[in-house]
Amino acid sequence: MNAQSEQIELEQEVAAIRAWAEGRTIYIELHDGRIIGFPADRFARLNSASEDALKEVSVEVNGYALRWNNIDEDLTVNGILAGRFQLPPQAATA
Repeated sequence: MNAQSEQIELEQEVAAIRAWAEGRTIYIELHDGRIIGFPADRFARLNSASEDALKEVSVEVNGYALRWNNIDEDLTVNGILAGRFQLPPQAATA
């Protein structure tokens, strides 16, 4: 795959059909069948939210965004897929 085809792939809009939280991981199922997970701790508002609050995620804007009304947070599906996170990965604790 060359750089141009990678750029085209990144620019394609991908829609989510559902989203859910398990512990501190958020999962999205995409319309093409892929399931993607990411740590909630990579976003400031999600990082400070309880696990119960994280479960209140909904798919909005025809599948192009995730919304948490209870913590006033919105994330785009393309931003998640592109790895545009607010916070660096947290180091594992022993």
